[in-house]
Amino acid sequence: MTDMQVASGVLATCSLLTRVSEEHASPWDASQKRRVNPENPPSQAGAGSGPLILRPYQSAAVQNLRRALAGGITREMLCSPTGSGKTEIGMALVRGARAKHKRVIFLCNRVHLVEQTARRFTKAGIAHGIIQGENTARVYESVLVASIQTVVRRGLPDVDLIIIDEAHTVAGSKEYRAVIAAAKGVPVIGLSATPYARGLGKHYDELGGALFQHMTVAATIPDLIEAGYLVDCDVYAPSEPDMTGIKQARNPSGEMDYTDADVARAVNKPELVGDIVTHWLRLAAGTPTVCFAANIAHSKHIVERFQGAGISADHIDCYTDTEERRKILHRMETGETMILSNVGILAEGWDFPACRTLILARPTRSLIRYIQMAGRVLRPHASKDRALILDHSGSVVRLGFPTDEFPLELDDGSPKDAKGGQKEREKQLPKACPSCSYVKIVHKCPVCGFAPERRSDVQTRAGDLVPLKKKPKASKIDRQEFYSQLLGLAQEKGRQPGWVAHRYRDYFGVWPRGLRDAPAAPGEAVLGFVKHLQIKAAKGKGARHAGG
Repeated sequence: MTDMQVASGVLATCSLLTRVSEEHASPWDASQKRRVNPENPPSQAGAGSGPLILRPYQSAAVQNLRRALAGGITREMLCSPTGSGKTEIGMALVRGARAKHKRVIFLCNRVHLVEQTARRFTKAGIAHGIIQGENTARVYESVLVASIQTVVRRGLPDVDLIIIDEAHTVAGSKEYRAVIAAAKGVPVIGLSATPYARGLGKHYDELGGALFQHMTVAATIPDLIEAGYLVDCDVYAPSEPDMTGIKQARNPSGEMDYTDADVARAVNKPELVGDIVTHWLRLAAGTPTVCFAANIAHSKHIVERFQGAGISADHIDCYTDTEERRKILHRMETGETMILSNVGILAEGWDFPACRTLILARPTRSLIRYIQMAGRVLRPHASKDRALILDHSGSVVRLGFPTDEFPLELDDGSPKDAKGGQKEREKQLPKACPSCSYVKIVHKCPVCGFAPERRSDVQTRAGDLVPLKKKPKASKIDRQEFYSQLLGLAQEKGRQPGWVAHRYRDYFGVWPRGLRDAPAAPGEAVLGFVKHLQIKAAKGKGARHAGG
């Protein structure tokens, strides 16, 4: 039997699930899109062991995944925004495979995601085993929820389908690539709300092709907002921090981003932390809030400032033990805690629809990190009509509204047309341990175990946040004309396609999508806009040199 026949057979029964769901759902078309009553927002959180009812776009995604695998694709990416129900789509795939007596493994890259997926499967009545360190159990089941780290150590079980959660992390993971290579033709489906990581579509000889060969898009964030499955947001932003001279390095997803240590140096200023408390009290008082900080010390200082103002607040990080983490999250869910601050642990896998306000207290250039953070507050809930984002980081101005349309193609890993390159990181010098004087270059002393925590002096200062508004949406004719003229200018100047896409986004605030590649002679509007950007860049460069 060929790989194509195997892939088609694994998902064949998904069509049955799709037909069942369509009996309970209205068609996905413009005439049926509506704003859902916030007192009864659409939800799938209560799915039990009965028939799995898919939303129309989820049903279509399952069908499209099946067609892709039947057509010869063995490694498929599913793009489905945060809050769109990726797990429900995953469960539909699992049930379809199980109905065909096929064995499925659902891979996660974090322990808490293994636990969360196992809970969701149990609630949906899907019998499963777990492969995760000492928690491994029932490995004879036909459905397995597994930690990628444990699978790498112990080997991949004999399975017929691999589903990968948070699959944008695959590009930067040798562990995932090794497992996929070892699977030798077993169908792989990656689930991600943010499949923007560099190299997700890169060719690997050992795989005989691209890491992910094709992408199925379930829906976009604007689609889901219009249909009532997500809420829109209001954004307030102060002047962005001065990031001049701040180092950048590639994050685990392969994107250039500011390093945590230098972000802390730039944003952990007395007036910034003070702005956070002052503005929350003025604009978001009484709303469940999640805050993303620059580092652990910064997060703890934010919590201290809120507590000092009489607001219940908690901090959570990767060092918080499991039982304490459960207590903290429970306090947030019951309303005992109003502010929950962290660095990044809540960016993936934390679902609390009642959370209305997001505080962005760390600058980022990572689109993945940014969209994951913003997704925490875009889920609908009876207590909110819209979400609120208090951006103290300049991220919205830098990356666009989180409700915009973003790139919907897999990155092939080739060099992009970008300003500057990655500078070589300075070599870390040895330092004496403050506790035992042992000279070390690592943070935690290997002799006495002492790990100094960064300190920060935080004071309060009042300031003003400015509401940000989206530009009026241009007609498709206008957008096509502007895009065509950019293509024409790129041909004249020898620019790459990436330059065209970024200049289009600079102007409209969204990436070009659904437009024809039809170059045209550039007009005054396009030439003037590009010249404006060049002047702006030149002034910025001059200011940096003057500062140096």
